[in-house]
Amino acid sequence: MPTEPAPTSGAGASARPRPARLGLGTAAVGRPGYITLGRAADLPAERTVEALRERTHTLLDAAYAAGVRYFDTARSYGRAEEFLAQWLAEHPGAAAEVTVGSKWGYTYTADWRTTGVTAHEVKEHSTAVYDRQVRETRALLGKRLDVYLVHSVTTDSPALTDPALHRRLAALAADGVRVGLSTSGPAQAEAVRRALAVTVDGQPLFSAVQATWNLLETSAAPALAEAHRAGWLVVVKEGMANGRLAGRNATGDDTAALRALAARTAATPDALALAAAAAQPWADIVLSGAATPDQLASNLAAADVALTPEDLAALAAMPEPAEAYWRTRSSLPWA
Repeated sequence: MPTEPAPTSGAGASARPRPARLGLGTAAVGRPGYITLGRAADLPAERTVEALRERTHTLLDAAYAAGVRYFDTARSYGRAEEFLAQWLAEHPGAAAEVTVGSKWGYTYTADWRTTGVTAHEVKEHSTAVYDRQVRETRALLGKRLDVYLVHSVTTDSPALTDPALHRRLAALAADGVRVGLSTSGPAQAEAVRRALAVTVDGQPLFSAVQATWNLLETSAAPALAEAHRAGWLVVVKEGMANGRLAGRNATGDDTAALRALAARTAATPDALALAAAAAQPWADIVLSGAATPDQLASNLAAADVALTPEDLAALAAMPEPAEAYWRTRSSLPWA
């Protein structure tokens, strides 16, 4: 994937910032249930382990061929770590080139079901859960684990205050793994700033963050810029707002500006949404959460979209209040 592709929108390449690299996340294909809108039409009718393994490998093949070199997974994404580990073992040349990030702190509890489930995953940021899950992750990914994040840190998480957990994470960092956190909720910015202040033996503990940023939820941006200035790896997740910014779902007043820009530029709404994330100067990686090869190809077209300042200004009116955005997200059904 070229870092300075020919633009399809707006000003020439010399007038725009260098775009962030695109990565592939596996949340939508590692388990039968997730909260992406329209998922029923995206996955095989029979969501067996083998069917989703095949779909995950197909997406990894396509992403790697397109130049993607960052793959994201998590302990709670069903069997996504396993699927990725198998793909890496089958592609040793690719494994030597890619960066692999995973997350711990949620335990998958749906037992490969989509209905009749009280909780699809349970969060706990304790030393006991870390000890168990880092062993599980290492058993699958071994030395291929490059980035390990505390999953979905909010301001009340022990991950920000527990010295025993900090010591364990520091030991992992000393073993060459970049340690960080993912964030969620309306107080993402505060969680990132608290994490920036965490030290072990006088040294900063965390050096990576994966945060939600999209055209509807931009509140974390100032804190993510601070993390970037501190040398952290900054990964953008949910750039499509769990499908709310996909063309098939971007039909309401909240996405009118995105549709107007798509009509003016002939770029798809999803490519524009991810290009807007990539245009943020603090963004290192922007994840695609595609569930089909066609979605992935459309998402990766973001690398060829050059948004002008005028384009970005037109999209700047889209953000919702953070509290409202996260209320909507929490109401999305698992399907």
